[in-house]
Amino acid sequence: MENKKTIKFNLFDPIQFLALGFGSGLAPKAPGTFGTLAVIPLYIFIVSYFNDYYLPIVLFMSIAGIYICDKAAKNVGVHDHPAIVWDEFVGFLITMFMIPVSWQSVVVGFALFRFFDILKPWPISVADKKLAGGFGIMFDDVLAGLAALLIMHLIF
Repeated sequence: MENKKTIKFNLFDPIQFLALGFGSGLAPKAPGTFGTLAVIPLYIFIVSYFNDYYLPIVLFMSIAGIYICDKAAKNVGVHDHPAIVWDEFVGFLITMFMIPVSWQSVVVGFALFRFFDILKPWPISVADKKLAGGFGIMFDDVLAGLAALLIMHLIF
């Protein structure tokens, strides 16, 4: 019988709470997809009330994400555990940078980001395999967000 390590996340730990996307990463199936869905209300809030600061907010979240994801991964002893979805938060926010807000743009942005995040075409796949730590956890999703952003600007 295989001995599996039980991983315990603590939503009362602020770092884990953020890394787990406010708990959305604990979904039993497709945590990255649920994490991306969970950031949509945050995206709408940011563009509605802080749109002039969108880029600094996303840059801050990206840099903070290196620490957040690294610390959460070390706390549970698993590099890039699927429940850690802060990187999906940032990737989706990058996807939506300077895109007109509509339900259509949100749906297309969601689909494009998930496409690049799941399939990881080159160079995303290289970053995913070669980079370690919090930077590695974050960077492949930043690249997926940038790839999706490029297509979003062609569409919208």
